[in-house]
Amino acid sequence: MRRPAPAAALLAAALTGTVLLTGCGGSSGSGDGKAELSVHSAYIPQPVSDSLAAGFLTIENKGDAADRLTSVSSADAGEVTVHETVDGAMREAGPLTVPAHGRLVLESGGHHLMFDKLKRRLRQGQTVTVELHFAKSGDLEVEMPVKAATYRPTTEHGH
Repeated sequence: MRRPAPAAALLAAALTGTVLLTGCGGSSGSGDGKAELSVHSAYIPQPVSDSLAAGFLTIENKGDAADRLTSVSSADAGEVTVHETVDGAMREAGPLTVPAHGRLVLESGGHHLMFDKLKRRLRQGQTVTVELHFAKSGDLEVEMPVKAATYRPTTEHGH
């Protein structure tokens, strides 16, 4: 289920590259055991393929409870899956935990997103909307900018 966000929140997310999601219900700040998820450093290097791309991002959890990233979807791809690189080989990964007061980093050479059956050719300067699906927190919509194929974050992912 998609939850529309106020225009101000969308503008702030576009300007900062950060999207915030808190658990359903109010945020009382009382340590009620909910995940408080935000996404940082999201990007897709411009792919060389017309049908396949990789994506990277960091999910931070400032809440008192862990959550799990169960799946990812995008209207721009036939399928989006989470993969991991192990001993130089890429394979599909299952649900990934975002620990309480921790982070999940999806980066080159580790866990990352794979966009298969792209519905349009991705070019630098465009954005791709993805929906991250979490076990407890519901869905989180994230805009991922397409960067140069050689782009690498200047700092450690997420910080």
